[in-house]
Amino acid sequence: MNPTNPKGFTLLEILIAMFIFAIVLSTIYTSYTGALRIVDETEYQADIYGMARVALEKMQEDLECAYISIPKTAKSPESDEDMAFVGEDKEIKDRSADRLRFISRAHLVFSEKDQSSGTTEIGYYVEEHEEGDGFVLKRSDSPAFQGKPEEGTGGLVLCDSLISVNFTYYDDEDEEYDNWDSTNEEFKDKMPKMVSIMLEFENSADIEAPFKFLTRVALPMGKG
Repeated sequence: MNPTNPKGFTLLEILIAMFIFAIVLSTIYTSYTGALRIVDETEYQADIYGMARVALEKMQEDLECAYISIPKTAKSPESDEDMAFVGEDKEIKDRSADRLRFISRAHLVFSEKDQSSGTTEIGYYVEEHEEGDGFVLKRSDSPAFQGKPEEGTGGLVLCDSLISVNFTYYDDEDEEYDNWDSTNEEFKDKMPKMVSIMLEFENSADIEAPFKFLTRVALPMGKG
């Protein structure tokens, strides 16, 4: 046996091999976890975009069917209230959490037993999420033949994971308002010509850059 060329590996060679193996394993793990994170973020963003699209489309449909009926005979204060278009500028934890309610013909029918003609009071309101810091946007739908629920209750979830909900109202002169109340003298028996809706959603990858969705809805009955 040649003593200058012994069989096997030296301790130094084993340590070098282990070091190289650790680097390769770390690279593979980093790539794998990075790919999983990208997949999770992509799925989360897809969920947010889908939820925002459905919510905004439904709100657009509701608002395009909004109206105020003004009888020629004298009305009681109760009937004024029933026909109101009321948008309130609200906040929760210093974040915009606006409310809006109005009469619409966009009543959701869930069964054949529902005999409503479609006339309903629709309301949008915001609540804090029970399991986190985000907001939940809810939609209430109270058909004309039923009693009105307590304000801010009885709604179905339109979307969650929200940071803020903001409505802006425009009159015939394109002046914008944070509040609108058709029972007040300023907007007596009038609806806005247009409503702007801004939804901001949480961004799990970057809390400083929330997902923002903005749309404007023209109200046919609010023109003129």
